[in-house]
Amino acid sequence: MKKLIAYCGLDCETCDARKATIDNDDELRVKTAKLWSEMNQTYIPPEAINCVGCRTEGVKSPYCDSLCPIRQCAMKKDVETCGECPELDNCTILAPIRDTNAVAKNNLYSNRK
Repeated sequence: MKKLIAYCGLDCETCDARKATIDNDDELRVKTAKLWSEMNQTYIPPEAINCVGCRTEGVKSPYCDSLCPIRQCAMKKDVETCGECPELDNCTILAPIRDTNAVAKNNLYSNRK
């Protein structure tokens, strides 16, 4: 599986936080922080928008690094992605992404072992 596919199946390569980090784009950091703040109903400062990918070595946004329950669970279970987990179909932690994002779901199911 591509290294830039996150544990949840999202494609980190298309993530604005990663793009802002790779391109050192402060304008995109501000835009992404504003959007994520609205989506999560909390303040996320632009300087927190630094990430090179969920499963890659390097900097992660604070949420992706230590708060994301999907990432924490997958690392605890030592799976490459949630697609390897036997609980994939019934996982309530993954449900918000699995059940609403067809691309992420396809990434997980197409690479099942």
